Amino acid sequence: MNHFDVKQEVTDKYSLRGRVFNKLREDILGGKYEDHEELKEAAIGEEMGVSRTPVREAFRQLELEGLIQIIPNKGAYVTGITEKDVKDIYMIRSLLEGLCARWATEHITPEQMDEMEENVYLAEFHAGKGHLDQLAQLDNRFHDILYEACDSKILEHQLKAFHQYVLRVRKKTLASVNRGPKSNEEHKQILEAIKAGDADLAEDLANRHMINAYENMVKSGLHEAYLRYEAQAAQD
Repeated sequence: MNHFDVKQEVTDKYSLRGRVFNKLREDILGGKYEDHEELKEAAIGEEMGVSRTPVREAFRQLELEGLIQIIPNKGAYVTGITEKDVKDIYMIRSLLEGLCARWATEHITPEQMDEMEENVYLAEFHAGKGHLDQLAQLDNRFHDILYEACDSKILEHQLKAFHQYVLRVRKKTLASVNRGPKSNEEHKQILEAIKAGDADLAEDLANRHMINAYENMVKSGLHEAYLRYEAQAAQD
């Protein structure tokens, strides 16, 4: 007689739902699905090799995060990230990044410090060469190192989630030749403050870094980009 392990069954169920949720979330934030596009349970289930149940459960979780809207008797539709969402996320991130830099000052390991220094050095090199793709990748990695160095799984998870939310929009900021080198210079200042053990300064610099990133995004045409998208969506 087979032994039925209820705990294992529940664990497997939620693990499957979690995998489906994370994949869909990644696809939405990565641009696989357009705003207002319908997500079809059957097609997604077939693509992922799962039944409709974990897809339906993932939809409910995505709706709680504001990434999709479930309309009864119609379906699930991608809502995307609004212009106001972008501002809200950056303002919240500015506070959390400051706290992260403060804690990183206290907990960063020698290995993490070495990688952060190398990251800033490489970014300076690629900025000088005009290698914007490499600069964007290094910018992402700098923040990952900072998040890992704060020694808080909760804060690291939250900041990485916010980072993902605005990744597509943020790339437009780094596409600016002026912002890329400036962003790395701000990284260097944060690095030096952490290296000097100055938690107050590291917090202030990391906080300002996020506000600068958002302000540059606005100057680079964030509002205009959303207006163009809304006009195009209205025509479709």
